[in-house]
Amino acid sequence: MTTPSRRTAPTASSGPAAARRMLRREIPSTAAVLADAQDFAAMRRYRTFPFDDHAAYLQQMEALLRSLTAQGIHTTVALFDPVAYETFCTDTDLDPDRPDSRSRYTAEVACTGATLPYTGESLSRLLPVLIDEAERQATWDRATALLARTGACADCGEDLARAAFARASRAVTSLLDALGDGTHHLVCSVPASGTPLLAVLHADSRDDGRLELSEAATLVFCTVLAAGVALRSPGGIVSRTAETAGRDTVRGWVLRDAWLHPLSAAEVFTAYCTDADTGEPVPPEPGVDYHAGLALPDPPPTDGHDHSHH
Repeated sequence: MTTPSRRTAPTASSGPAAARRMLRREIPSTAAVLADAQDFAAMRRYRTFPFDDHAAYLQQMEALLRSLTAQGIHTTVALFDPVAYETFCTDTDLDPDRPDSRSRYTAEVACTGATLPYTGESLSRLLPVLIDEAERQATWDRATALLARTGACADCGEDLARAAFARASRAVTSLLDALGDGTHHLVCSVPASGTPLLAVLHADSRDDGRLELSEAATLVFCTVLAAGVALRSPGGIVSRTAETAGRDTVRGWVLRDAWLHPLSAAEVFTAYCTDADTGEPVPPEPGVDYHAGLALPDPPPTDGHDHSHH
C-alpha cells in the first residue's frame, strides 16, 4: 500500500494534453477591445474582421474573457485603437487586413498601452474604468513630453523639468493642506497645443491626519501642473469638497508666475458656470456653494535660483 503523494507536474504517462492544459494556465492572455461603436465601425472595412454588430461583438468578447478566467488563465484587457493600429501596421510593414496583424498589435498594446486585469466583471463596468486609465496615461505621456523639452537652467544647469515637478508637488501638497479634512475632487487644466491637458485627483483627508489618494493619479496630476509651471501657462485648479447637509463647496486657483493664486468667489462662479466649448453661461448647480480659493504660501527656491522665471 502506498501513501498519497503531493501533486507533481504532468508526465508523459499523464498525457501531453494534460501537460499542455497546465502550461496554458501559466501563459497570460491579452484582449484588445473595440470599446465604442465608432471604433468598431472603423474596423468593419477589413474583410477579415468577422463581426458586423458591436453589441454582439462585446457579448462574444465577454464570453471569451469569462472562459479564459474560468480556466485559471490570467487575462488583461486593453483598448483597440483603429487609428493606432493602422499606424502600427504601416510602421511594421504589416497587412492590416489579417488576423495575425491584429494579434501582433494587441501584443504591442499589452506592453505599451493601458491595461487592466480581467476578474470576471462585465465589460460594461470594466470598459469605462479602462478608458479613464487610457486617458490618464495619454495625458501623462503628453505632459512628460512637454516637460522633456524644457532643458536645463542657463544659470545653474539644473533640470528645469525636475524643478517644475518639485514646485508643482509642493503646490499640490500646500493646496491639500489648506483644504483640510474632507473628501476633495480636484481638476487641473493646463492649455497645450491642441487639446488642453486635464488631470483629476480624488483626495480623502481624515480627522486623524491620514490622506488617501491614488499614487498613479497624483503622479499624473502633479506632472500636468508641472507642465504648466515649466511653460508658464495660465492653467488652474478647481476643487470640489463634499460638505455636510449634502452641499458641496467649490474653490479655484489660477496658475500665474509658476504658482497657484486664489480666485475670488465671483471668478470661481464664472469659471464653473461657463461652457468650456461655447463660452456660454450655464445654470449654477443646485447644492453647490462657490467660494474664493485659499491662499497658499509661496515656497522658496530650493537652490537659490528661482526657476519660475525661465
